[in-house]
Amino acid sequence: MVTAFCEDLAAAKDFYARVLEAPLVFENDDSAVFRVGAVMVNLLDERSALELVAPGPVAPVGLGDRIQLTILVADVDATCEELSRRGVTLHNGPMDRWWGMRTASFRDPAGLLWEVAADLT
Repeated sequence: MVTAFCEDLAAAKDFYARVLEAPLVFENDDSAVFRVGAVMVNLLDERSALELVAPGPVAPVGLGDRIQLTILVADVDATCEELSRRGVTLHNGPMDRWWGMRTASFRDPAGLLWEVAADLT
């Protein structure tokens, strides 16, 4: 499971349900857990995240990427077109990578960087 700290939990929940069409597995006032492929993503209101990371702080969105989550797809370009129709702005790509993958990335409302990728062979 991945836990993402969210400034706007409602926007993050809408993104996972509407844009990623991920099934909701659990929900309470502070969090919502979605299944994205084989990964469970726990969206947690950042005010509730403090107890998880104490004595350290919850880092603000926008200070740099710390994680990238990858979803393997059959066709990166078609997936990007569908994401665009759903209102997603790409961070980069689609592009062919030297290691043999075609990739593109985007951010969710919690600031997490997501990548869609397909093998070029």
